[in-house]
Amino acid sequence: MFFQVYHALCPGACELKPRYATLRTLFEPRGEPRQVLDSNAIVLYFPAPKTVTGEDVLELHIHGGSAIVKAVLAAVSKVLTAPRINSRAIRYAEPGEFTRRAFYNNRLDLTQIEALGDSLSAETEQQRRIAVAGTRNTLTERYETWRSQLLYARGELEALIDFSEDQHFEESPRTLIASIASQVEHLRKKLNSSIRNASKGELVRNGIKVALLGAPNAGKSSLLNKIVGRDAAIVSKEAGTTRDVIEVNVDIGGFFCKFGDLAGLREHRHNITKTSRLTDSDEIGEIEKEGIRRAKKWILEADVLIIVLPIERLQSPSAEFSLKVTPQVFQILNECNAERQKFFFAINKVDLLGSEDAVNDAEVRGRIALPLKAMTQTQHGSQCFPISCLDVEARDRRNHAHSDGISELLNALTKSFKTMTTAESFDDNTHSYRASEEESLGASERHLLLLLQCEEHFKDFLHYVTDPQSDPGSGIDYQDMDFVLAAESLRGAADCLAKITGKGESGDVEEVLGVVFEKYVLSIFVGMSRSDRGRFCVGK
Repeated sequence: MFFQVYHALCPGACELKPRYATLRTLFEPRGEPRQVLDSNAIVLYFPAPKTVTGEDVLELHIHGGSAIVKAVLAAVSKVLTAPRINSRAIRYAEPGEFTRRAFYNNRLDLTQIEALGDSLSAETEQQRRIAVAGTRNTLTERYETWRSQLLYARGELEALIDFSEDQHFEESPRTLIASIASQVEHLRKKLNSSIRNASKGELVRNGIKVALLGAPNAGKSSLLNKIVGRDAAIVSKEAGTTRDVIEVNVDIGGFFCKFGDLAGLREHRHNITKTSRLTDSDEIGEIEKEGIRRAKKWILEADVLIIVLPIERLQSPSAEFSLKVTPQVFQILNECNAERQKFFFAINKVDLLGSEDAVNDAEVRGRIALPLKAMTQTQHGSQCFPISCLDVEARDRRNHAHSDGISELLNALTKSFKTMTTAESFDDNTHSYRASEEESLGASERHLLLLLQCEEHFKDFLHYVTDPQSDPGSGIDYQDMDFVLAAESLRGAADCLAKITGKGESGDVEEVLGVVFEKYVLSIFVGMSRSDRGRFCVGK
């Protein structure tokens, strides 16, 4: 069939040599004289099974002009009515069909297909790295190894169920069950490592949420504009300028980040003395209240917090400079998750201090550090950075000669991102988790959900074969074990791993195929070049 199409477009041409690029002139398949479609096309023939789909493939590499592409596609359509050509044998490929055929012919597995989709959608260096790592088939090999171990353990358990009364085993049932339970527990620890790596991979893939928080007029919007290099947020001396979350996507050190410029945290001043008056800047309208509510929600969901604390000049001669901190900032920090979230304190407007000597002055730093010390007591590992959001000319006018500190802050953020996304593995020698460069973060959210289900099956198995009332020395009471449910738990765990790779005997694998091909392969088809989209699927 391929050669019939080839000879219809290249009449009188020599046969193609497999895997060799050949220069050919493409003609209209009908009509006299035949019209030239492309005088310098490259034609390649790839025989099965060592092709991208595992089937015979004929590729036409033509010039990318839209007129040439349309003419060649139209010519292939005319081949449908040519003599000796079965009109039902040639048709347009359905979206994702090349990849689907590659899957069914064992050229790609589901993890590689998902990694291919990640490669096409990668926008940052770190996204590209985990996508490329996912195409190397290491995840599939690991999951298949685990599944084989589970099938072997299940076979031992079912043999014990069927033949324990009729056959003599080399090991006692108690010893055999203890051995299987030990293997499953060891496998569960490795599974937990993969679950954590999958969560880190999703962080790289979906973006690290970075929240800019602080009091009104702290300089959050100015800092955001300095980081992204453009006026992404409105900057004004008026308090409460930012009413809603301004979300900006930024590439920081190869990491995809979602920066959120949030409304300033403050409260409406209710207590007014006779000698004071409530100004317009003190009032909070309903819109700003909603903005503050959304800001607090965004802060609690963020992965990294940058707390912007401005230096302000005081009228008192005994304390010329102070750090502006509102009680609302203290309150929201106490509600944050210090174990999951990372904290960075940006001491803004250090240009008010003037020269670098003033910044390093012990008395000045002492006044600034007092409120900061109280804030960082619960945020272990937090870091502080003096910054200025003014440009060079404005800093020079204030005799502030040293750098603005933004690059130092970004470098610290990048190091923190690397720590947050470093893969880990379970060390069999030390029986502990450690950082590992060889581990992959390529597992997707679909993998993560199935790994979590697999872990639940492991827990069920260990529950069925472990009796807490038994002798602590053995930990197992053979008489009270439910072997049938334990074996079913191992089957469920193996099925979860089979769903990830699309391999194995599980009948449930088909359930995930439609979701995977729709979600990932459609994006692959859309991302092809114009000449790739013009490919036809030729076959039965």
